[in-house]
Amino acid sequence: MEVSNRLLKKAKEVDGIEQLPYKALAHAFEIIPRTLIANCGQDVIRTITKLRQKHSTKEGLMFGIDGNKGVIADMSEVGIWEPLAVKSQTFKTSIETSCMLLRIDDVVSGIQK
Repeated sequence: MEVSNRLLKKAKEVDGIEQLPYKALAHAFEIIPRTLIANCGQDVIRTITKLRQKHSTKEGLMFGIDGNKGVIADMSEVGIWEPLAVKSQTFKTSIETSCMLLRIDDVVSGIQK
C-alpha cells in the first residue's frame, strides 16, 4: 500500500497523460492488500480505506494486513519484514516480463500480416 501511495503522489507531480502509467501501477499494487483482505473475509472497501488513511501519515509507513486476523496491524510489531531488495527485484522482474510479452505479441502479430 505504501508503494501505491507514493506512486499516486508522484503521478500528481507529472502533467498530462504521462501520469497514467503511475496511476495504473499504483492501482495494480493495491490488489495485494485487497486480496489479503478478501481472503480474510473482511469488508474490502472499509479496510482499504482505513489502510489508505494510515499510509497518508508518516506513522502509517509500516502498516499492512495481518493475514491471520484480517485486521490492519503494524507489521513491525507482528514481525513481518519485507526487505526492499527483494521487493524491488520482484518489481523489476515483473516489468521486464511484461515488456517481453509485449515484444512477443508484436512479433506474432507481425507474422500474421
